[in-house]
Amino acid sequence: MKELTESIKELAETHLEDDSFFIVDVISKGISGKTKILVLLDNDEGVNIDDCATLSRKLAEDIELEDLIDVAYVLEVSSPGLDHPLSSVRQYKKNVGRRLKVKLTSGAMLEGALNAVNEEAITLAAERKENKKKLVEEKEVPFSEIEKANVLVSFK
Repeated sequence: MKELTESIKELAETHLEDDSFFIVDVISKGISGKTKILVLLDNDEGVNIDDCATLSRKLAEDIELEDLIDVAYVLEVSSPGLDHPLSSVRQYKKNVGRRLKVKLTSGAMLEGALNAVNEEAITLAAERKENKKKLVEEKEVPFSEIEKANVLVSFK
């Protein structure tokens, strides 16, 4: 399956409209005789349904032409949802100013506004409670210490 996902990612990248688009992930799962391929597409300015449909059509043609999958399959192209963790520096940069929930490799959890991103780390305005007061401290977190980071939904 890993070879298949790599091949599909390479094919998908050949069909990106411009440099503002990027592939976040390709996930393939075998479900009761069918293979499900999920391609997560993102853009620095956001993705719309037409972007996903265009890539899906082009990718489906390539999969058939190259005979990549010899069983029944479902191809889905979508933007990564809030439940999909951030996985690239580019995604972090796109989300500067938003609130994140970060699970560290140590098991500790951080929550706060993403203030800055560089190639090695993020800077988070991390919140903690002390004596019933909410304190905010800026904390630099290396990518090597981040197990998972998700954007939090804000209803404000």
